[in-house]
Amino acid sequence: MGEVLSQKEIDNLLKAFSSGEIDADEFIDNSEKQVKNYDFSRPSKFSREHLRTLEIIFEHHSRLISTHLPAYLRKAIQCEVVNSEAVIYSEFSNALSNPILLGIVDFAPLDGNILIELSENVGFAMIDRMLGGSGLPLEKSRDFSEIELVILERIMTVITNLLHDPWGNVVKLSPRLQRIETNSQFAQIISPNETVSLITMNVRIGNVEGMMNVVIPYTVIEPVIDKLNTKYWYSTMQEKDEESYRDYLEVAIAKAKIPIKAMLGRSIISVNDYINMTKGDIIKLNVKTTDELNIYVGNMLKFKALPGSSSGAYAVKIAEIVREEEEQ
Repeated sequence: MGEVLSQKEIDNLLKAFSSGEIDADEFIDNSEKQVKNYDFSRPSKFSREHLRTLEIIFEHHSRLISTHLPAYLRKAIQCEVVNSEAVIYSEFSNALSNPILLGIVDFAPLDGNILIELSENVGFAMIDRMLGGSGLPLEKSRDFSEIELVILERIMTVITNLLHDPWGNVVKLSPRLQRIETNSQFAQIISPNETVSLITMNVRIGNVEGMMNVVIPYTVIEPVIDKLNTKYWYSTMQEKDEESYRDYLEVAIAKAKIPIKAMLGRSIISVNDYINMTKGDIIKLNVKTTDELNIYVGNMLKFKALPGSSSGAYAVKIAEIVREEEEQ
C-alpha cells in the first residue's frame, strides 16, 4: 500500500501544481500491460518452435517419399510440406468426408497412435498406376474395394516405414501401420478436444495433385516435446555426406527392374494365311538381315542394335544410343 499524505502535504502539492512547479504528466504511468486473450478450450500446447521443428522433420520425410515411391508406382512423385499448425482434433475430424483414406499408425515406442490421411484422388491415382494404368483418378467418387485397400495398404506401409529416419534425432521410432479406415465415423480414435499438430503435405503424381495430412496428438509426443526445438535439433544433427547419399540413391535405382525388348521387324498377313499357317512357313518382315534392330526400354526407343548370339542364347549388340530429340 502506498504512503498516506498528510493534509498539509496535499495542500503543498496542489499549490505546486497550480504554480506550474510540478508537471502532472510526470506522474502518469505510461507502461501499458500487454494482455493476450487465452482460450481455455483450446490450450496452446504446441509452440511455434515445436511446429517449426515438426516441419523440418516432415520436410525430410517428404523428400524420402519423393525418392522411394517412384520405385513402386513407376512414375515421378513430388511431395512437399505446405503448412503446420496446432488445432483441436474435432476441427480436423469434422472436415473429413466419405470416402477417406485414414491410416492409423502405432508410434512405438511412444504411447498412442498418429494418423496419416491421404486424399481420395491421390489414392485412386496410386491404385491406377499399381494396376498398370497411367495414374488417373476416378471421375466419380465411390468406396474403395477390398483389393484396392490391400494395394493402398502396401503404399501406406512404405510411407509409414519412412518415418524412422526423420525422427532419428528425437526418438528411435518403430512405426507400424495398424489399419486403414475409409469411413469418417471410425476416425474418432482420440478425444475430440485433444490438441494435435496438423502437418499438411502436397503430393503430385503426374497431373494428379492432392493433400496428405499427418495428425500427431500432443499426448503422444509429450514425453519428447522438449526435444522438438531447433536448438536441440541442430545440436544433435549429424552431418550428412552427400557422396554417401548419392551412393545410396544409385544402389536403390540399380535394384529397379525395367523391361527391355528387341523388335526384329513387322509384317502384315491375311487372316486366311494365319489360319493355314504350318510349321516351316516363312513370314517376310519389313527389314533386311543387315538392318539394325530397334531396342525398346519399356515403350521408349532407346537403342539400335545388331542381332547375334552369346553363350548359345540369342543376343543383340548395341550399335547406337537414340537420344530423346532423335525420337521426335
